[in-house]
Amino acid sequence: MRTFTCQCGNTLHFPNTKCMACGLTLGFIPNESRLSAFIENANGDLQATFNGKLYKRCKNYSEHDVCNWMVELDDEHEYCESCRLNETIPNLDEPGNIKLWYKLEQAKRRLLYTCQRLELPIIGKGEDPERGLGFAFLKDQTQDAYGNELTVKQFVTTGHANGLITINVNEAITSARMEMREKMGERYRTLLGHFRHESGHYYWDRLIDDSPHIDEFRTLFGDERLDYLAALKNHYDNGPPENWQETWISAYASMHPWEDWAETWAHYLHMVDTLETASQFEFSVFGNRVANPISSEAHRDNDYSAITFTHLFNDWCQLSTALNSLNRSMGHDDAYPFVISISALNKLRFVHNVIMAN
Repeated sequence: MRTFTCQCGNTLHFPNTKCMACGLTLGFIPNESRLSAFIENANGDLQATFNGKLYKRCKNYSEHDVCNWMVELDDEHEYCESCRLNETIPNLDEPGNIKLWYKLEQAKRRLLYTCQRLELPIIGKGEDPERGLGFAFLKDQTQDAYGNELTVKQFVTTGHANGLITINVNEAITSARMEMREKMGERYRTLLGHFRHESGHYYWDRLIDDSPHIDEFRTLFGDERLDYLAALKNHYDNGPPENWQETWISAYASMHPWEDWAETWAHYLHMVDTLETASQFEFSVFGNRVANPISSEAHRDNDYSAITFTHLFNDWCQLSTALNSLNRSMGHDDAYPFVISISALNKLRFVHNVIMAN
């Protein structure tokens, strides 16, 4: 994730809505991948200082302040490209849900930013009801009292089905997410990680299924036609295989080839976004300047494959080692508590090559 610069020279960050130096309104312009300041023209319209074009705030920006994306003034849509993907939002009559929705939107927009930078297809269900991408933010409905009994009405499972990514709103509650992490025996569980993982399932359908990549996928990850429900039951009944670290990037990845792909996909997005951030701040580790993995100079190079991925991965190994050491110095858990085996590395390279071939 890059930082941005206001017209006054102040540094801006992706979620910002107001420049703290000059006071101008800020908004993200999705087709430019740019956060810009805006001034009001004589007609009261918002004009971007970045490109001089006229825009309006997304309806979820102007009414709920959970968004900071803009819509071109002559666009018939009230909602931005991100908010148009929402199929279900939290119940706004319930106290606290606005704050949780804001956190969900921030994670979703960070995912979409990276997907845009990687030139991945983002098509909503309004355009393609069958294969389009959508999001549903749902909350557990529990503990309804009937007499002396408490009845659980509904638990929401975070997951993906036919392009619809469902996220349990409780994942935006830090204490609830940490409690679930402990119960599941996980070393890493973040809201952004959920979005990246579930997007992996969506892009498997778009990029791998019925594509020239399917045979290589099955060679690396296994046959996805294996019974998923049986694999799920076996995983939760018996846990991951011994020495799973030698083959998979996480214990959950060992459950089924689909989950192996989604976990590997999520890790690739972790790497790309963090490396872009480090490059923006001109990080160097052991004298090595961290390269931007999705700069305009590197992306779409005809030979952007194994050698460039090796550079990306080497930078990641050095950077993640430094991040973990810094976290330990502050008394925190490792920022990236994973060891990547040769098998997992080959899968990451496959994800990289599929994205570049898109």
